[in-house]
Amino acid sequence: MVMERLREYAERRLSLPPPMYQEQPIRYILDLDRDGRPLGPPIDTANANDKAASRGGRRLAPHVKRASSIKPKLLADTGVYALGLPTEKDRPERVPQQQAAFAALVAQCAAATNEPAVAAVAEFLRGLPERLPSLPDDFDPGATLTFRVDGSLPIDLPAVRAFWADFNGAGEADESEAAGGAGDLMECIGCGQMRSALRRHPLKIKGIPGGQMSGMDLISANAAAFESYGLANSLIAPTCQSCAEAYGNALNALLAGEETSFRVGETASVFWTLVPTGFRPKRVLSAPEPEEVRELIAAAQTGRAAAADIDPAAFYALGLSASGSRVVVRSWIDTTVGEAKRRLGRWFMLQALVEPDGEEGRPLPAWRLANATTRDPRKDPPAERVVEGLIGLALGGTPPPLELLFAAVRRCRAEQGVTRERAALIKLVLGAHPELTGGREVSEQLDLDNGNPAYLCGRLLAVLDAIQRRALNNPNATIVDKFYGTAASAPASVFGTLLHGARPHLAKLRKDRSTEAAAHALERRLEDVLAPLAAFPKTLTLPEQGLFALGFYHQRAADRRAARERRAERERGEHGEANAATEDDSDE
Repeated sequence: MVMERLREYAERRLSLPPPMYQEQPIRYILDLDRDGRPLGPPIDTANANDKAASRGGRRLAPHVKRASSIKPKLLADTGVYALGLPTEKDRPERVPQQQAAFAALVAQCAAATNEPAVAAVAEFLRGLPERLPSLPDDFDPGATLTFRVDGSLPIDLPAVRAFWADFNGAGEADESEAAGGAGDLMECIGCGQMRSALRRHPLKIKGIPGGQMSGMDLISANAAAFESYGLANSLIAPTCQSCAEAYGNALNALLAGEETSFRVGETASVFWTLVPTGFRPKRVLSAPEPEEVRELIAAAQTGRAAAADIDPAAFYALGLSASGSRVVVRSWIDTTVGEAKRRLGRWFMLQALVEPDGEEGRPLPAWRLANATTRDPRKDPPAERVVEGLIGLALGGTPPPLELLFAAVRRCRAEQGVTRERAALIKLVLGAHPELTGGREVSEQLDLDNGNPAYLCGRLLAVLDAIQRRALNNPNATIVDKFYGTAASAPASVFGTLLHGARPHLAKLRKDRSTEAAAHALERRLEDVLAPLAAFPKTLTLPEQGLFALGFYHQRAADRRAARERRAERERGEHGEANAATEDDSDE
């Protein structure tokens, strides 16, 4: 299914290169006349000031995947193959064989195409090394070189492109037959046709975080444990030449696209549709705008067609990561654009949470939620399962694994506190698993009707912390700094001591006229939280620890908002008295 959809994308949405051609940097161009004589030293097309051209101008040129075997590329290859000039890494005894293979391939192409330009290159190669022009001191034999005859590049000739396609098709058939016929005619997983299957696919997949810079294989088996039915290499998933090129071109284009790829940690997600739709999930996931999110949430809540912008167009998402030299498919989503938008709306609704100051919260991008599961995402990127779970819920509607809840709770305990990102992640997971909360919806702000003991214990810790802070004028080490981890996992072991310690703090506040009102307000708040709490739980389960964190966060946010509103009310009162005094003075 994945191969088929990638092939369809390549055919419908991409301008595919000719078979066995790839856009690649070509640093040097060597001009020849019709007799194969060089017209000067190779022209260096590299531009150090342009990142895209730092290794040479990019052109469509013949391509072949090679490892340790000698495989020349037609008419455009490194200086090692094209000119027989070794680099420091090359074995000197091997270089003549590489250059001879390159020259033989060009001669074969010249005989098959009868193109004068190709014949000129073949004549030049026959005259090496005598015909080799003087080279600049900084000439790099490891860079790609091609030829130009009478102002035209032979690699651009239709006859040359047709020869290269036929040559590689014949080469794959021969290789299959040499392997005992295992790769002869098999049903291709991309097109469903009976075609010659490739042992090794022609294109490497590039752009996956943590993967090899040279690219990786999507389909390949290099050990008996990965083989099946006696099929080795890429024959484990039979793919024909055209489909292998199509999916490789499609994946590389999607990974390189600014709007079609999304990376968090060492996981890459790609998105595509077979027809233009204007839907840009990458932007919504990476930098959500509040107004757009409100529309998505409204669509998810009410099902309004206008708000949802229902679109029956097919939508696909693929999650990828790297494992050595191979690509790991982590997730696959096959849905419609309209359904993906509705799921995004629900995703934002589940994570909706007030800001730490109690104001309406801005929607959080996926990368901030994922990074909330690790101490330092720059040194320790979020696990692939975390990213997979977030994207799977956002676009596929699949409830995330409880690993996300565990990771967020663990970081809260380790850092003795609750950030908005971790509270939002906890709320999102609990909301996606309603069975964990007994079917009760998790609120985005303080829920005074929530009588869950774990939620109340979280609120209680926030109130006790506020009492200590007010009494001791923001001490360096608070009860949250010392006891959050214990209170969040074993409340009964610590809250008796904390309540006992709050009594002298309240007494101190009551004795001072400037803080007497605050003491009474804090005492009432403490009583309100304790009233429905029959007993402190001995231990809290993982979901209950999540509710504890939310209760703590909600109470703090509500307290900060209330304090801000009281200050604003006092300022309005003082401003009103000042205005009244000014009016009285003017009357006198």
